[in-house]
Amino acid sequence: MTATVKKVRDEEKKNYKVFLDRSKQFYETVGISEKSGRWAAVGLNAVHCAISMNDALTVYFLLKRSISEDHRTAADLISEIPEEGVGGQASNYRRILAKKNAVAYEGREFRENEALDVAKQAERFYQWGLSKLPKQ
Repeated sequence: MTATVKKVRDEEKKNYKVFLDRSKQFYETVGISEKSGRWAAVGLNAVHCAISMNDALTVYFLLKRSISEDHRTAADLISEIPEEGVGGQASNYRRILAKKNAVAYEGREFRENEALDVAKQAERFYQWGLSKLPKQ
């Protein structure tokens, strides 16, 4: 059996702010897209909000972030953060990532109920992440 190689990049702690800012931009775009009924945009921006928040958290706490094409590696990485609630949030992050394929690659419309669900999950993850990072 071959061991799985986790692709991670070392980061300076201050770089978490770049990923936090990206997460905030995606988060705000979710709301804008929701108001205009652009459900695919809601879904994809929610997913990217969570991905960027995950990067902000792992850079801040672990001084590294996943650079693997498989975002599930990043979910494993966040589990290493020694903060309360990380296990549940890592599971939430995995649920959010599971929606990426449906919204980005499937040959069908991404429905309103799916978009609102992933947006709610991403908001929980985003707000939890904000509560763990220094106030800006």
